[in-house]
Amino acid sequence: MVQPSRPQSTPRLALAPGPAGAPKGRQARFVAIAGNIGAGKSTLTSFLASQFAIRPFYEPNDSNPYLTDFYADMMRYAFHSQMYFLSAKFRAHLQLARLLDEDPATVYVQDRTIYEDAEIFARTLYTRGVMSARDYETYSSMYRAIRETLPKPDLLIYLRCSLKGIRRRIKVRGRPEEQAVDPRYLRALQDAYETWFAEYDLGPMLVIETEKLDYLEHWIDRQDLVTALDGLLCRARAGI
Repeated sequence: MVQPSRPQSTPRLALAPGPAGAPKGRQARFVAIAGNIGAGKSTLTSFLASQFAIRPFYEPNDSNPYLTDFYADMMRYAFHSQMYFLSAKFRAHLQLARLLDEDPATVYVQDRTIYEDAEIFARTLYTRGVMSARDYETYSSMYRAIRETLPKPDLLIYLRCSLKGIRRRIKVRGRPEEQAVDPRYLRALQDAYETWFAEYDLGPMLVIETEKLDYLEHWIDRQDLVTALDGLLCRARAGI
């Protein structure tokens, strides 16, 4: 088992155990994908769905009605936007929890989690002075209550990408609301992801360096990824 070196010298694929190591005595049925804006979460979710017997569970398609206003005036709309995301993520996690209960033979992979919304995006807005202390405490108290009710991921896949790579991907995919994002905000998110990952304690983690591992274009990279994930999922299913 390779222990990742954070944050600079990690190999392209690295497994880091959670507080209790790999899942024991049960199937790894809830795989979560985390990463900054443009890191490749939706792409990896689709890839896993096509390569493994895993059902994708994407973020809700409903657009945040505050998002455009938020990017135009973060100070005014930070709380509104984050509360909308929190409620949407909570509904999504509840739906996933029901699916896990109703269909115990199926493995699900989730594109971004509620933990990122709260522990990265909302916290970053607060630490940068965009969200007030009063609003952040209201938000956090709601999140803490929600967090206790949710099933924990059996495996977290963290997609790490440089800030330069993130900005390049944002430009290429061309979403209008993302084009004017302050580079300092992206840097703050990047730092928050590294901190969150270093402190993550809900279970095992796999780190993928997305700029070094081009699994879509290069066959060897793709095989490396499939082999690593196949071993992890099979090992977890066996309760090893």
